[in-house]
Parts: sequence; structure tokens; C-alpha cells
Amino acid sequence: MSDTRRRVKVYTLNEDRQWDDRGTGHVSSTFVERLRGISLLVRAESDGSLLLESKISPNTAYQKQQDTLIVWSEADNYDLALSFQEKAGCDEIWERICQVQGRDPALDITQDPIDESEEERFEEIPETSHLVELPPCEQSRLEEIADLVTSVLSSPIRREKLALALMTEGYIKKLLGLFRVCEEVDNREGLHHLYEIVRGVLFLNKAALFEVMFSDDCIMDVVGCLEYDPALVQPKRHREFLTKTAKFKEVIPITDSELRQKIHQTYRVQYIQDIILPTPSVFEENFLSTLTSFIFFNKVEIVSMLQEDEKFLTEVFAQLTDEATEDSKRRELVNFVKEFCAFSQTLQPQNRDAFFKTLANLGILPALEIVMGMDDLQVRAAATDIFSYLVEFSPSMVREFVMQEPQQTDDDVLLINVVIKQMICDSDPELGGAVQLMGLLRTLIDPENMLASTNKTEKTEFLSFFYKYCMHVLTAPLLANTAHDKNSKDLQEGSTKVNPVCPDNFQTAQLLALILELLTFCVEHHTYHIKTYIMNKDLLRRVLVLMNSKHTFLALCALRFMRRIIGLKDEYYNRYIIKGNLFEPVINALLDNGTRYNLLNSAIIELFEFIKVEDIKSLIAHIVDNFYKALESIEYVQTFKGLKGRYEQEKDRQSQRLNSFPTCRYRRDARSLDEDEELWFNDDDDDDDGEAVEKRMGDDFSDSYGKYMEAKKGAANGANGANNNGKAAAIPPASPAVTPNNSSASSVKTVPLPATPVVKTALVGLVDYPDDEDEEEDEEEEDQSPRKRPRLSS
Repeated sequence: MSDTRRRVKVYTLNEDRQWDDRGTGHVSSTFVERLRGISLLVRAESDGSLLLESKISPNTAYQKQQDTLIVWSEADNYDLALSFQEKAGCDEIWERICQVQGRDPALDITQDPIDESEEERFEEIPETSHLVELPPCEQSRLEEIADLVTSVLSSPIRREKLALALMTEGYIKKLLGLFRVCEEVDNREGLHHLYEIVRGVLFLNKAALFEVMFSDDCIMDVVGCLEYDPALVQPKRHREFLTKTAKFKEVIPITDSELRQKIHQTYRVQYIQDIILPTPSVFEENFLSTLTSFIFFNKVEIVSMLQEDEKFLTEVFAQLTDEATEDSKRRELVNFVKEFCAFSQTLQPQNRDAFFKTLANLGILPALEIVMGMDDLQVRAAATDIFSYLVEFSPSMVREFVMQEPQQTDDDVLLINVVIKQMICDSDPELGGAVQLMGLLRTLIDPENMLASTNKTEKTEFLSFFYKYCMHVLTAPLLANTAHDKNSKDLQEGSTKVNPVCPDNFQTAQLLALILELLTFCVEHHTYHIKTYIMNKDLLRRVLVLMNSKHTFLALCALRFMRRIIGLKDEYYNRYIIKGNLFEPVINALLDNGTRYNLLNSAIIELFEFIKVEDIKSLIAHIVDNFYKALESIEYVQTFKGLKGRYEQEKDRQSQRLNSFPTCRYRRDARSLDEDEELWFNDDDDDDDGEAVEKRMGDDFSDSYGKYMEAKKGAANGANGANNNGKAAAIPPASPAVTPNNSSASSVKTVPLPATPVVKTALVGLVDYPDDEDEEEDEEEEDQSPRKRPRLSS
């Protein structure tokens, strides 16, 4: 019994003047040696950890509110509250606090500390004036009453005395009766005084007074008094709004009269705080803390009462999912559930868990599938908000639901696909809803919040599900807008900006940017699944079509996608990029950008700088082999010269390795060459994929920085009467084995021929290395400038 009586929730007031739940535990009052005094201790009921340790200071003002709350401040901006499960427990701790401070437990507040001047002032007051003497409640005395109420606000003690006087004499109801008389006779001066009086009474910050003022028979008169602000020429019409404009909608009739009254009261008090009362000044911020608490705990009570009414919630969800329900009715039901979820944020964590589990058991997720597919924009927006509450609460719960769906329904109506389609079809020009949904999707596919069990992992199961059933829906707009890129290769240089494939519509471009942002996230976090998808769909080629877009932000999104892929330093991706010649659209964009020094220019250069700094050998070889002539004129950064330098260093290293085995230089069969290549890849290639092994004979030759090209060109020289007859005779037997895969490691525009391969590309000025390069090996390579090399084959 004592455990239940002492069971409390600990709250702290945050900077936004909202109460944050710090946990549930059991409170006790005991002497703490370290603090040298009687202290309040709250230990968590879950693990016994200390939630609160607060010394009962003789000068701290404690307030008891609503019979089960004790509120106090430990610093200027640090307010605390204990919410008791039972009134008896609250009374017990309150008596202990009053005992330590030497106060009367009958009072609902202990006296605040006062400065010396105030203490002296009160010493002069006769003993008979312990309570404030209120003037008679008459029209002629309203000014005197207003002055009295205003004057006590600066003194905590006098505020407490005035509050006691107002409570004991039933003064509030007399004042509100006087308001009705003044309004009937249009006594404006009296009404202005009543405004000051009621506003001052609210600033007394007393829960007991609020209970009277916000009761059904008083609250509208309180609102009426607050209409007559002396600063306004004409009074506001707040009562007209509350009674005529604001309508209470019962989607399902509420039979509990106490619950109905609590809902009405909370709405009206919230209206008073948000609309009627002016924003408090710095000096008045704490005057309405009890009002904020009053609203907060009302909301907690409403959610708890609704949640306990199983019949009510069952009926709500039954009608929400019933096909016969009218659209207008369903709209009201969705808005109710949204408001219900918003109120649930006031619950403590364990109660919030139970709340959302109750919604899940009642079928909230299947209901969302229905309403998110409706044409009504308001309904879809409300459903999105509900979905965001659920994802924020438990992504795993949502994932578990959607993974069970394929057994029961078609792909098109899967919940995640419904969400993706709503994102794609967002009619808002700024795509506000799409941005929100994209964030929710990212949360759902984020491996960081996926749980791992002993036998199987949620990550593996869900990602397999997502890529099987949902990824094609997400990428559909991207693939549709880049579908005809095959013909774009034939465009002349400089004409890429008129590529009809790229979307000129700003809204479409924004949508594609969102999709690319999500795909970029996948590249970073979904290594295996996204890699397989990119390869199967040739996705990077399709994405790079968007480098031609007139919307620079979209081109940057496409570039960022490629940058993330390269940033993984995965040779599997690197071979894919080389085989598809996928640097060409990037370099075209750099050249088309011209001399403009903008974000696109910097982002592209950073991409190549990363490749240089990280020394990604296969990509360096591909870039220098195929694009250096087009890039060598860019001298305002040293990036491309640096790439060329790394290329030459690696070539020299390979040449020295060959020279260290002179007997193998001119008489080397294909198998021994393969073994040397195998050693090079063991040093520099981290990829163990089966495809890498399968293509090693072809891919690895070109990855050895020109050695294979030298051999082939040596063969060509032999056919044309060159001097390197020994080397030319040695290489042709290996050519049939490597020629079919040659495109895997060089530009796709290289045309392999049995005897005389010729490198061709669509870019003007791409590199064609000289046929007599083997002769150069016998001379100093630095004697020939890289800028002059292309001219040898021209």
C-alpha cells in the first residue's frame, strides 16, 4: 500500500515552459549527510536509480496543486514537480515539507524568502492583518479592488494572503456577478477595472483559484472580463468565437460527462493562455507557470480517460476502416486521431508506449493505408502527421507491420509504397509533404535503429523486403526521367544542356533531388543491397544524365550520389564506373561550366581531388588514359596535374618491377604476366567479389597503369614495321583472352580489334597514347612532356 501511495512522476519545466517527464519512481523524505538536511529522494521503479535528490530548504517556496501535485523552484530557471498517484501520498510528503519549514500544512504554499526591507515592512503591520482585507464587492469599489490586486503581485507573501482571502470569501463568483451587471449597464470604466482584476487574479498563479475560475459556470464570464482590455478601443469578441464559431465535434459520442467537461475546459483554458492573455514580459514569465501545468495535466487526464474507454476507441477505428464510412466522417475521425496522438506526447514514456501499442492493436496502420490513399488533401496531411508520430515512437513496429503485408496484399497497396506514392504525387509546389515523408522513409530504412535478435536480424529482413517490394516504386520517377539516355551519346559537345531527357519542371527537379538524397543515404548505409540494385539497373548512368539539368541543385545531387559511391573506395564500384565510362558526363559538365567559379565547379574538382588524395589507382589510370588531354588546360588547381603525376609514378614503379626481371621483359607468356598482375592486385585491391576474380584476366591488365596498353601498342608497332619485334611477337597470343573484357577497364568507346586497337571517345581532345611508346622506355620518359604526347598519334 505504501508503495502505491508514494508512487510519483518527476517533471521538470523546460525552456519552452513545457513539462518534461523525468521518470516514475517512489518518493521518500530522509536525512542526507552530504546535503546536511532532510531531502526528497525519488528512486526509479525500474532500476532503483536516483531520479531526484532535493534538499528541503527552509526558504524554498513549495506549492500543492490539485491535491496530487507538489511544485517548486530550485533555481531561477529550474522548476520541479512531483505528480502523485494518490492524494494520501501527496498529503504525507506535503506535511513533511511543512514540518521542515515550520509551516501550516493547511496552506497550499509555503512562504517565499523575502528581503530585509520587506521583512521590516511586514514587522510594522499589525498582527490583525494576517489576511488581506478585501473591499466590498460593489461597482463603486472596483478601482480600489483593482489597485489592491495589482499591488500584491510583487510580493509572494501578499500574493498568498490575497489568494487565501479570495478563496475563503467566495469573492471570485461575486466579482463575476458584478461583471454581468456592469455589462448590462455598459459601465466601461467598471469593465476595464474588472479586466485588471481578473488578469491580476490569474497572475496569482494559484491552482485552487483556477479550479473556480475555469469551472463551467464561471469560465465564460472570466473570458468576458478579459475582452475589455483598456488598451483596446473596442472589446474583443472572444465569447462569440468560443460559443458560435468554435464547434465541438464528437466523431463518436462521448458518454462520460466528466471527460466531456474536461475536454471543453482544456480547450477554453488553452484559448485564454494562447489568444487572450498578452505574451508575458520577462518579469511575468513565472506568473503563469501554474496555468501551463494546469493545461498539461488536463491533457494527460484526457488521454488516459480515452485510452481506458476501449469501446470508444474500438468504434473509432471500426468506422475509420469501414468502406461505407462517408469521406466527411472519415476526415473528422482522422483529425480526431491526429489530435489524440498530439495529446499523447504529454504522457510519460511507459504510458506513451502503452498508448501506441493500444493504437497498433486497434489497427492504426491498416487504417492509415486507407486514408493516405484518399484524394482529400487535408485527410492525407493529417494521416501523414499520425504516421510521423508512429515512426518517431517505434520504427520497428512499423517495419514489422509492413513486412507481414506481402502475404496479404498486392505490392501497390503496401503501406510503404503508399507513403512513397504520396511523396511522389505531392501537389505542393514546395513539396512540403514530400520532404516530411522522405524524412520518415529515411528513418524506416536507417540500419542504426534496427534491432538485432539472436537468430536473425531486422536489418537483413527489412532491407531485403524494401529492395524487393519498394525500391522500384521509389526510383520510378528517376528512371522515367532518364529513360532515353542511350541516344544522348550522339549529341554534339556543347549541346547537352538541351537534352530532352532532363526535367525542366522545377517541381519534378525538386522531387528527383529528394529521391537522390534518399538513394545517397542508401549508398552510405546499405552497402550490399544498394550495390546490387545499382549494378542491375545501371542506376549511376541514369543518375548522371541529370548532370545536364538546367537546375544546378539537381546536377549537384547527381554528383553527390557519385561522390558517395567513389567515397566507399570499393573496387567493385570502380570497375563499374570504368566499364561504363561514367566520368564522361561529369567531365562534360565541368567543361560546359567553362570558367565560372561556382559550387558545381568546386564540387567536381573536389571529386577528382579525393581520387588523387586517396590514390584510387584504377580510377586514376582510367581518368588519365581517357580524359587528361581534355583536362590538362585546367591549371588554376593542381588536381589534374597531380593525377597525372600519380599515374606516372605508378607507371614508373611498374616499369621498374618489369626491369628487375630482364629475362621476362621480351619473353613473357600470358600466364606469367597474369601472376604479376595478381601480385599488384593483392597489394592494391581490397575487393574479393567473385566478379573481380572472374574478370581478372581482362580488367587487371589495364588497371596496371598502361602496361597492357604498351604491350598491345607494341604489337601494333610490330605489324607496322616497328623495331620492337620481340615484344610484338610475344603479346598477340594473350590478346584473344583479354580483348573481350577490355572495355571493363577502359572507356566504353574503345573499339577492340585483333591486331591494331584504336581508342576513340565522344569527347573532343581525349587522350590517344602513341604507338611507339615502347621505344620511349629505352629513353628518359621525362624528356617528353605529357602535353606533347597526344600529338604523336595525331
